Amino acid sequence: MITWREATAADVPAVVAMLADDMLGAAREGAELAPYLAAFAEMQRQRSNLLVVGTRGGRVVATYQITILHGLSMKAARRAQIEAVRVVADLRGQGLGAELMADAEARARAAGCRLMQLTTNRARTRAHAFYDRLGFTPSHIGYKRELD
Repeated sequence: MITWREATAADVPAVVAMLADDMLGAAREGAELAPYLAAFAEMQRQRSNLLVVGTRGGRVVATYQITILHGLSMKAARRAQIEAVRVVADLRGQGLGAELMADAEARARAAGCRLMQLTTNRARTRAHAFYDRLGFTPSHIGYKRELD
């Protein structure tokens, strides 16, 4: 059984490890925890920006970030932006991702959101199939520009 809860600073190392244990994250995440802890502290100040972890037997085994966005489009609908969805490697393929997304949806509904949205890297074809199975539709083209 997985217990879903808001992350604490003590969870940040485990979350960073999950972010790095990935074909893309291995090249873009770092070993120094200070920037991650500073970012987590800022997220905690923004009550609409949560890092959530799933634990089993005291071990952090999954994570996601949910940010509630307030906007004017769609009759001023609130949206839940889901980011950094990860499950530890040894538990992938066992339904934890679906549990994770169900928890995210429950939190989005509780916050009054009318829409859940996410982006996923083009290279993550298994993730695309996963989101398709959950009823998400690839409705938009996303663009990014690094600001170095």
